[in-house]
Amino acid sequence: MRFSEVIGQQSVKERLRASIRENRVAHTQLFLGPEGAGAFPLAIAFAQYLNCTHKQDGDSCGTCPSCVKYQKFAHPDLHFIFPTTTNEKVKKHPASELFQEEWLDFVQKKEGYITESEWYEKLGVGNKQGAIYARDANEIVRLIGFKPYEAAYKVVVIFQAEKLNASASNKLLKSFEEPPGHTLLILVAERYELIIPTVRSRAQLVKIPKLKDEAVMDALQKKFSTELTPEKMAEIAATSQGNWNLALQLTEETDDSKYNFLKFREWMRLCFRGNDYLSLHSLIQELSRLGREKQKRFLKYGLQVMHNSLLVNGGQNIATVAGADEKDYLRKFAPFVNEANRKAMYALLNEAVYHVERNAHPGILFADLSFKLSALMRLGKQQK
Repeated sequence: MRFSEVIGQQSVKERLRASIRENRVAHTQLFLGPEGAGAFPLAIAFAQYLNCTHKQDGDSCGTCPSCVKYQKFAHPDLHFIFPTTTNEKVKKHPASELFQEEWLDFVQKKEGYITESEWYEKLGVGNKQGAIYARDANEIVRLIGFKPYEAAYKVVVIFQAEKLNASASNKLLKSFEEPPGHTLLILVAERYELIIPTVRSRAQLVKIPKLKDEAVMDALQKKFSTELTPEKMAEIAATSQGNWNLALQLTEETDDSKYNFLKFREWMRLCFRGNDYLSLHSLIQELSRLGREKQKRFLKYGLQVMHNSLLVNGGQNIATVAGADEKDYLRKFAPFVNEANRKAMYALLNEAVYHVERNAHPGILFADLSFKLSALMRLGKQQK
């Protein structure tokens, strides 16, 4: 993957180029950025550029033997470690090496812009959450023990490094601190606080911000020039909030997005009324039956509603939502998200995503969340 194929992030690309130009490439790096910002494709583009034998105009050539293999994510000196769990194929002791075929197919089809939830869907693991285990750490130690096969650098990319469990992290501390020469370890993560401090302190941090709307708009024009109007592209770019994966989802206008809107609206109305416990219980049971990834998307949609409500209250253009029904709902809902409750509501939804990821009981989680949101809605009504 070439730098030119990575959406936006020009300042990050230049810093990475400069590190190679000035011969100060840290052997362990942490590419930290939110979902859809391009941390993983940037890691691949950086590694490809580092190993390219005919660099030109600040990018890899794309045609040398090393680049050709990197373009297919299949270079013998490029290795991937990622979260895994059991499925129909692997009944016990899951490890990255057992899913390499599925991984390469997944990464190629997604053109590098991958998410943890989509990876789990690819594996067909249902509600189970993955981890990076001690056996994966042993594999990393084994891999970096060999000299590069044909490239200047052997590269190991650890996707979702926050999924390294304690045992795996501890096994890798020496490797992170003093990796063998001509080895590059790249940790790709979204949640800095979930990586243990002893791992964080051993990696050079490369911060990757959300994509700018202009970058998302430009990418949409290149990919959907004949399918979307400029107005629709601008709407999607604004709604995606710097997340390319979300922008792609919005172009498809999936049933999930419509479901999330309708159910979130119903949920907030029940919380606002606060006394229709039978209907609230029924909705909680329905949400509890959703798969864990769908529950996370539902809660993240709620976070998006909170964000858009603040835009409405600030008098900004509400072309940041997809449909007329959502715009109408936001106009009515936004006044109840104000100084009295907005921080607490956002924190509750964000915390709920965290607990869903850690297999919290969905019935208890949504019931507790409903009662707390109901109390906050009353505060918002008083402030209105």
